[in-house]
Amino acid sequence: MANDDKPGIFESREVVREQAEHMAPADKADFSGLSEHPGSPVDRTSLRAVVEGDTLSSIAQQVYGDGGAWERIYAANRDQLTTPDKLEPGQMLKIPAKP
Repeated sequence: MANDDKPGIFESREVVREQAEHMAPADKADFSGLSEHPGSPVDRTSLRAVVEGDTLSSIAQQVYGDGGAWERIYAANRDQLTTPDKLEPGQMLKIPAKP
């Protein structure tokens, strides 16, 4: 049920276009003061699909060269894993960057 006092979607778009024509262009963003943190684990987390037979230990062995590092993967995926030994094929796990 449309309210006759309000413009419809097409009229609203036209109003916005007309307003935009009269606006000054925005300044370009200046990122020169920012520094890059290539070692940040947040920037380097990857995803991996679980395949039949995978365990957190086997994934940790493949990724980190240390099967004992499975706890890092488990901690990163606590939002979807209730127990470390229940992985489902096709499940996408977050793999934190190698320390």
